[in-house]
Amino acid sequence: MASAAAAFYKYNNRFRAQGLMPVIESEQEEDGRWIAEVTALPGVLAYGRTKAETNAKVQALALRVIADRLENGEQLPREIADFFEAA
Repeated sequence: MASAAAAFYKYNNRFRAQGLMPVIESEQEEDGRWIAEVTALPGVLAYGRTKAETNAKVQALALRVIADRLENGEQLPREIADFFEAA
């Protein structure tokens, strides 16, 4: 299990350094709510009471959208598709 985690962090750092990681943009609305979106996946956005809650919600939604696209044979944005590497 430790080797899988080490591999994940290795790839995560490599893709982050190359600018290939999906970006989450978040900001606080005037009414105090937070909104976050994954810029590589249009329409993937979430609201929450705190920044952490909102980021967690948008990450979960992004994973659902990615899984749905993969299951239906749809293309993924480069920032996401490049993260997966066939062995």
